[in-house]
Amino acid sequence: MSLYNIEESILFEDEYLLVCYKCPGVAVQTAKVGIMDMESLIKNYLSKKLGSGKPPYLAVVHRLDQPVEGVMVFAKTPHAARELNRQLTQGRMGKEYLAVTMGIPPEKAGILENELVKDGRNNVSRVVPEKTSGSKHAVLEYEVLETKEGKALVRIKLKTGRHHQIRVQMANIGCPLLGDKKYNINLMEDKRTTFPALCSSRLCFFHPKTGKPMEFTVIPKGEGFIL
Repeated sequence: MSLYNIEESILFEDEYLLVCYKCPGVAVQTAKVGIMDMESLIKNYLSKKLGSGKPPYLAVVHRLDQPVEGVMVFAKTPHAARELNRQLTQGRMGKEYLAVTMGIPPEKAGILENELVKDGRNNVSRVVPEKTSGSKHAVLEYEVLETKEGKALVRIKLKTGRHHQIRVQMANIGCPLLGDKKYNINLMEDKRTTFPALCSSRLCFFHPKTGKPMEFTVIPKGEGFIL
């Protein structure tokens, strides 16, 4: 982690927000001593940049699972944090993912709707019947972009934000993500991959101060995306 150059990962920055790329394996936040995360890396970068010695304000607006790579936005003022969180809760922040699945979805494009329950002790989620106690409704849209040798490159748009949602729902239709050791029940692991082939590839929102539409895209860097 000491070699991670946060400045090279910044896609956009002004006085209100910072947009950056998170590489796979880096946590957004962590309570573990001695382990750097995105929040700490950015705060250190801002402290060095400001040179005031005063801890900079930084708010985590949304999260990506530690194994997942992709684009993220952080707020640098309380007002920006409130506005971006409002957009997130109102569904005005658009998120698009790219994933590689082991197995090809039955339809070229479709909508997956399931009830999910989180098992916090084991850090997994599972699909359960409707009206199961503690379950939450999960919805995503997917489109198959490319197929090769039993794998598929899939574009995914989240309609809800549940724990491990993409990984669980794709595995539930027999298409677990390449490299996903938690949900690849058929153990069809590609030994070359370390992390699930999942990338938050596109993020859209409105600037918290000007209201200007903002859109950022990244190209997945994980080797699992090479079909």
